[in-house]
Amino acid sequence: GMKFVVIPPGQFTMGSPEDEPGREDHETVHKVTLTQPFQIGLDEVTQKQYQKVMGTNPSAFKGVQNPVELVNWDDAVDFCRKVSELPVEKAAGYVYRLPTEAEWEYACRAGTTTNYSFDDSDAQLGDYAWYNDNSGNTSHPVGRKKPNTWGLYDMLGNVWEWCQDWYAEYPDGAV
Repeated sequence: GMKFVVIPPGQFTMGSPEDEPGREDHETVHKVTLTQPFQIGLDEVTQKQYQKVMGTNPSAFKGVQNPVELVNWDDAVDFCRKVSELPVEKAAGYVYRLPTEAEWEYACRAGTTTNYSFDDSDAQLGDYAWYNDNSGNTSHPVGRKKPNTWGLYDMLGNVWEWCQDWYAEYPDGAV
């Protein structure tokens, strides 16, 4: 039941300028080139999908269409491995993994150069994301906010996403 969007190869500026509100010290601006297309989930993995594959639902904010939460990185990697091992997925030659941080940010930015995929201002943030000011401190069903221009939902807010690579300082040059 998971749906994916093909993300084209391309180049983008990863990181945040020093004057951007909320910027972390490690977010050094640098050019990144993704040479191959990749697919990424249309929205976050739901509790129903996770339960079907893993046989459990660790989430605190229950709801079959809510994103699964309270999973650690190893749980997320194990989910990808188990989906890859499903007979129909294996027969089709599909292999699932978490996106790299660069892939995730590229997909989140959706080809834009603004602070958000929709604008530089956060005035429209509530149209695209569940966050502290509008979430009621709970997760919400996936896909209820507007998608970014590449058709991806919940790239901002709702729950945190895991990436394949580990936290490290950004490089100074292009990658």
